[in-house]
Amino acid sequence: MSHQIEIVSGISKRKFLTNILKFDNGFFISISEEKLRISSISVSLATTNQTNTAKVIQDKNDQLFIDTLSRRISLMINGICIISFFAKNKLQFEDMKIINDEILKLIEDNNNEQE
Repeated sequence: MSHQIEIVSGISKRKFLTNILKFDNGFFISISEEKLRISSISVSLATTNQTNTAKVIQDKNDQLFIDTLSRRISLMINGICIISFFAKNKLQFEDMKIINDEILKLIEDNNNEQE
């Protein structure tokens, strides 16, 4: 599975380009504002309902959001999730919610198709 979607926040009107690459044992997800960029990177590995997360390149504003999303996805798939995230400014709560919901929906839909 390979998806490229555009997520636009309803309130702030910020545009995030999202690429999702599926592998047999996990996902690579790139989220970047306006242009495709590699920036902060968080890697999570789930084994038996526990996750280990490493901050490869730390984000100065939204590290908790990136780590939480990475952990959730790795637990959903019981595998590896690598997230690269770039934003020009700190995310608002509504932006986080929209990005989180859209990505999790795609991952869940993909898992349901495989069952």
